[in-house]
Amino acid sequence: MKKFNLHFDEEAREKMTLIVISIVLTIIAMFLRGSQPLISTIIFLIAYLVSAQRVLRKAWKNIKSGNFFSENILMSIATIGALLIGEYPEAIAVMVLYEIGDIIEDMAVDRSKRSISNLLEAKPEFAHLKVNNDWQTVDPSVVKIDDIILVKPGEKIPLDGLVISGSSSVNTAALTGESVPVTVTDGDQVLGGSVNQEGVIEVKATKVFEDSAVAKILELVQNASESKAPTEKFISKFANYYTPVVVLAALLLAVIPPLFFGQSWSVWIGRALTFLVISCPCALVISVPLGFFAGIGSASKNGVLIKGSNFLEALNDLDTVVFDKTGTLTEGVFEVTNIDNQSQMSDDDFIALVAAVEQNSNHPIAKSILSYNEADLTEFTLSSVEEVAGHGLKAKVDGRDVTVGNMKAMKALGLEITEKASSGTLVYVAIDGTYQGVITVSDKIKPDAKKAIQRLQDLGIQNLVMLTGDNKAVADIVAKELGITQVHANLLPEDKVAILEKLKAESHSKKKKIAFTGDGINDTPALTLADIGISMGGLGSDAAVEASDIVIMQDQPSKIPTSIEISRYTRKIIMQNIIFALGVKTLFMILSTFGIASMWQAVFADVGVTFLAVMNTLRIMRKDYKS
Repeated sequence: MKKFNLHFDEEAREKMTLIVISIVLTIIAMFLRGSQPLISTIIFLIAYLVSAQRVLRKAWKNIKSGNFFSENILMSIATIGALLIGEYPEAIAVMVLYEIGDIIEDMAVDRSKRSISNLLEAKPEFAHLKVNNDWQTVDPSVVKIDDIILVKPGEKIPLDGLVISGSSSVNTAALTGESVPVTVTDGDQVLGGSVNQEGVIEVKATKVFEDSAVAKILELVQNASESKAPTEKFISKFANYYTPVVVLAALLLAVIPPLFFGQSWSVWIGRALTFLVISCPCALVISVPLGFFAGIGSASKNGVLIKGSNFLEALNDLDTVVFDKTGTLTEGVFEVTNIDNQSQMSDDDFIALVAAVEQNSNHPIAKSILSYNEADLTEFTLSSVEEVAGHGLKAKVDGRDVTVGNMKAMKALGLEITEKASSGTLVYVAIDGTYQGVITVSDKIKPDAKKAIQRLQDLGIQNLVMLTGDNKAVADIVAKELGITQVHANLLPEDKVAILEKLKAESHSKKKKIAFTGDGINDTPALTLADIGISMGGLGSDAAVEASDIVIMQDQPSKIPTSIEISRYTRKIIMQNIIFALGVKTLFMILSTFGIASMWQAVFADVGVTFLAVMNTLRIMRKDYKS
């Protein structure tokens, strides 16, 4: 069971002090009520002003701004009316309990905010900059690209860069939600806002602070609550109509029975005031936006940044999720996965010979082969290296003619080879005009990609689509392994947009929404077009992160179903709060009309329902979601 830690800030402590003073004065006044009625009344009024001053100030500001139907005005009218009919303790109790409820609400908001504001704590405050072989402590904003910075154990890495000296363990939890530290050494990328845990490292800056990961995240967080969800907008509009209606109903309740039926004015004014206290829509006005804020905070705690409550709400209506392949479902890093060696050489010698030909190429496929090779390439004598566009490479290695390339390169040599299905790119090898084997270089599927697809299907999202610029054979094999049935391959960026537009129209015809998940600059148009754009924030391009509505900080596709689960649970809790609040208030308003509900019961109906709704909302933050 997770603990609920109470956190009192300075404002909360001030409120608590005023509440205690008001309660003490009220007790004193009640003791003096029989013997010193005038003094007792004065103390009651002072106790009321101590507890009510904040609400009364807000009510006055609302009136001056033309807002005559806020909850503060409702509370003021009800309690001042109670004072006029001599119900001093009741009036004070309403304000005291209302303030207690407000403190609890503030703590709930603070708790919801903390998962998001933890990211603000990730903001580095200084950097050790190398200047003329000396280290100067400066503000991170003055560091330029290619500057060298020193990061000591326990310090935050000021901005994005590459490790050029030293090795360490880095905690990226504030950025990615992943608590397991990452080991970094020479040549590894590090993100600004990460915490260096062990050794001293020197980092070459690859971005200025304004463009670093932590700065981008801070901007996203600060804007996260600006976009309202449809439910939130509905409650705001509902409150605008609801408040004047209940004020009018209370007025009629106070006037009609005495005027037309000869009833007691004091009795019906008392009932009308009780009716007003009960009718305050605090639980709705507070718990609905708080619920969305808690949902965004919970997502942030799970390594997902949602840029607004409208996008959190939209996840409930998803029926189609479209994936880019490379970098989204796959690692985007090529490696040798199979060697079909038909020569007389060992596999190691075979790979070494191919690597000797590829050693000067910057192509990702060539780099993967060079990375796989362990032999010393200086032992080979290389000459007559020729790159044939669209085919591959030719070279003379130790006097042998070696051709490394695709099927076109083999056909150019007059070799007839049956092309086999593969999940990767095939690199064919011919020596002295004779076919000698093929090397498969694959882009690895992300470890949790299959789990992500399965969980989406379990959540009822069956329309899963993969779009890729890769060839169809590779795309089909990847899709089959993951369990995706709809595949579109050999696509240009504009082709992805055209297909997405068609899928979006189909979803909208069913009043559903579509999400697109990508990571590259070429995915930006599709991310913008989709109802919900989801980007991979760890390795994804800045353009993709900027264009998206949801950012997966750890590049894990499985965070998409986690986000949907958070969205659905958030909506469930919010609907519970709405039904509960309206149900209880309606019941007590009817009871107050017939004189059955007292002012004390009205306090429960108002503050009690708000308190229970807020406590229910906190379940969003406390729940453990699948990962």
